[in-house]
Amino acid sequence: MRKRLPYLLPNMFSLTLNQHCALVAVFLSGLACVMLHAGHLQAAPVSSLLALETDEAEEEVATTAVLAEVLGVRFVENSTSSVILERNGQEYIVDLATRTIRQNDSRSAPAITASQQAAAATSRSADANLGMRVFQQQCSMCHGNDGKGLRSVGTPDFTDPQVQAGLTDEAILNTIRNGKPGTDMPAWTGRLSDAEISAVASTVRSLGSGQGLPTPTVYEAPDDYVYTLPTGRRLTRHGFYVNFTHRFAFDPAFSGAGRGNILLGLDGFSISSFGFRYGVTSKFSVSAYRSPSVINRPIELGASYHFLDEHDGNPLNATFRASIDGQNNFSKNFTTNFEGIVSRSLSRRAQLYVVPTVSIQNRRLISKPGPLPDVPPNLPGINSFSLGAGGAFDIRPTVALVAEVIPTLANGRALGIHRPAYGFGIQKRLRRHAFTLGFSNNPGTIVSQRAGTNATFLDDPSADTPKGLFIGFDLTRQIY
Repeated sequence: MRKRLPYLLPNMFSLTLNQHCALVAVFLSGLACVMLHAGHLQAAPVSSLLALETDEAEEEVATTAVLAEVLGVRFVENSTSSVILERNGQEYIVDLATRTIRQNDSRSAPAITASQQAAAATSRSADANLGMRVFQQQCSMCHGNDGKGLRSVGTPDFTDPQVQAGLTDEAILNTIRNGKPGTDMPAWTGRLSDAEISAVASTVRSLGSGQGLPTPTVYEAPDDYVYTLPTGRRLTRHGFYVNFTHRFAFDPAFSGAGRGNILLGLDGFSISSFGFRYGVTSKFSVSAYRSPSVINRPIELGASYHFLDEHDGNPLNATFRASIDGQNNFSKNFTTNFEGIVSRSLSRRAQLYVVPTVSIQNRRLISKPGPLPDVPPNLPGINSFSLGAGGAFDIRPTVALVAEVIPTLANGRALGIHRPAYGFGIQKRLRRHAFTLGFSNNPGTIVSQRAGTNATFLDDPSADTPKGLFIGFDLTRQIY
């Protein structure tokens, strides 16, 4: 039976009075040997030095044996990392590699050693993989994929021996657990498990050995959305994320009169939406989202489960999400949505997305008639199916090009959709932020509205063509 014995640590190597006397005796004996050897060296010929070195090696072994007996230490055969320590009639196995201490209940050192070494090797490998995965997912955005830090953020280079020399193991663990006041380093207690915290602390320490981190092969999506299409990325447990979207749908960016004086439409009226997501666990999350009155003020409530992830050795990422949209602040024109969000990394710099979506009782995307306070009209429900596809490609370590298309394959005509919604843009990530500036022909950002286009929203059949593209942007922030 394994037992954690933290109370032993302060007294682990404390010596009784008799043990102190024994050590003094050993020290005096060693001093006498050194003095005798000094006398021999003065008179001994060079040819006898080899024999003298052999004698010294034998005396070192003998001294070690005496000290081991005095301290109650027994070395484990065929092990370079474990010793057995005896205290008050009880034996404890100290594993220096894994920094663990447990009782030796069976008192059978060879049998325990074999199983212990195999378990320790497996444990170290699992901890290393876990630590590297957590580092890449949660730490690399500020500390770099290689742990060398980012100058723009001001984070330290963990591969620098001088930095490592100034960090104790306890300081590393404490910083991860409790954060660092006055900096962007958050507290991870409650968001990472104890095993994850210990594993990533070991990974940080290992960077000082020159071991380095393996080159990541999985793309880290910086945003919850490609542009309008979801990425399905896994959230941090207890992480809170805020999403803003702005679509300047009333001012085409590339057609009509010159647009330079209104910044390609950025001076125009924006359809501004706001939402948040919360990671209940590292796999299950909930979300809420609202769009404004001009687009019938829908509120969307959703929940998603992330059941496959490439970081865990799976060939792809997969998330299932269900949501309900209700217009007029969740009071009418309800639509139920079911999404499958699948993505796969082409490399650490590129990722593809496929998002099949079923919407039950969907509504045509229109601009709300009448004054803004008026109630949106009742609209007939239409079941629909869309198949979104998108991609992201990093052109710089923190800059990516993104693009998406969302054709409606079932009942698109009934919804007034005769050309697919699409968009493209450039995305910038900075620590816990992501900013995407893009162009699209679809003003809606909630699930039931994202496949709609400006053709029905503006009641203009040509508004969904390339000349009707308008500017917009997304902003995502992980609060904690």
